[in-house]
Amino acid sequence: MEPVAAPHMSSAYEIEKDWIDYNGHLNMAYYNVLFDRATDELWVKLGLGPEYARTRRLTTYTAEIHVCYVRELHLGDRVTASWQLLDHDEKRLHAFQGLYHSDGWLAATCESIALHVDMAGPKVAPFPPDVMERVEKVWAAHAHLPRPERAGRSIGIRRRS
Repeated sequence: MEPVAAPHMSSAYEIEKDWIDYNGHLNMAYYNVLFDRATDELWVKLGLGPEYARTRRLTTYTAEIHVCYVRELHLGDRVTASWQLLDHDEKRLHAFQGLYHSDGWLAATCESIALHVDMAGPKVAPFPPDVMERVEKVWAAHAHLPRPERAGRSIGIRRRS
């Protein structure tokens, strides 16, 4: 396995015409598409990509996701996504991503829990030892990173007392 940067940074993506909504900016659903594409890039590096699903009949499913929209994106904007492992166990990965405009500003964040799944069930299953070894290498690279300020946020309406 090639070393994974801390945090991992995706390739650059360009906002596509069909992703723009009637308000003239990136539709909220496509922020998830961008975060997912960036995660898929990392999954291939970790050996968890399409080949893993096809040959080993193991994969990951997203169990929970929390997206915060920070700043609008528009047609033609270019972005990259960071990916930081916040925690893990034998069946789950807790990650945090940032979506960054090519000018450097933060457009959105995404916090997620991914489950490792045996496709025969489908059912949640432990990572095989070789995959867990790779996850531990990522954890070793990411464990020293500061916890992102937006990680662990809950949703609700704050009331003044």
